[in-house]
Amino acid sequence: MSWRIAIEHSTTHRYAQEVSHSYNEARLVPRTLPGQVCLEALVNVEPRCQLSRHADYWGSVVDSFDIHKPHSFLRVRSSATVETSPITLVESEMSWADVAAPDVTERFAELLAPTVFVPALPGPAEEVRATEPSGPAAAARAAVDWVRDQLRYEIGATDVTTPADSALSRGKGVCQDFAHLALGLLRSLGIPGRYVSGYLHPKEDGEVGETVEGRGHAWIEWWCGTWTAWDPTHGQPVGHRHVLVGRGRDYADVPPLKGIYQGAPSIAHEVTVAITRKA
Repeated sequence: MSWRIAIEHSTTHRYAQEVSHSYNEARLVPRTLPGQVCLEALVNVEPRCQLSRHADYWGSVVDSFDIHKPHSFLRVRSSATVETSPITLVESEMSWADVAAPDVTERFAELLAPTVFVPALPGPAEEVRATEPSGPAAAARAAVDWVRDQLRYEIGATDVTTPADSALSRGKGVCQDFAHLALGLLRSLGIPGRYVSGYLHPKEDGEVGETVEGRGHAWIEWWCGTWTAWDPTHGQPVGHRHVLVGRGRDYADVPPLKGIYQGAPSIAHEVTVAITRKA
């Protein structure tokens, strides 16, 4: 079943006093790729300024903009319409030796290395591999199951600066923590894995024309001969309710909005996401 999904995303920063300069990047435009077509996308900024669009190293669409006049707030709004369709999962026959081959480890070196958000987890990796010796594809499924056994979903338990090992010690987190922890385990198993940022329509049976409150979402993709997209928070394959915006090593590669500015501190931060199934 294909869906047509409209997404309205607004982020507002308010400052204690006027700031004089800011330099920013927004990653808010959905990608066009197998299973997903971005039909239209617009990004608007207040105060008004010139935007420059490019694709970054990982292929994400980036809108860059600078503001060089005093401003007391920054508001970035995006609107996009995307058509999604299910992708059939293709199970890999690769062995552990295949995944560990030099051409694979060199090709995916960046997606096998730990990061600030994605630490190495050698102990849990040994445990998972011992329970699934048949091959890396089965071990990858076991890895995301292990993560769901360790974490309880709880909004506010962590924030965007929390590394996976901290979320693991707390035993709770949100979607980005599930994704980071799963990636740490996969990479420790020697399975390349990448972080995915986007949106998820919250209703499996979403009605056409109904607008619902949404939020950004994160999931993962692992490589065992082919890429498999999986949502570790919900323990299921990625499907037509998911809208992909960016990919990278971890959250730091795909934040919806980042920048620097000169002036007074931010005193308020508001994010709203509205998602409507159009067809």
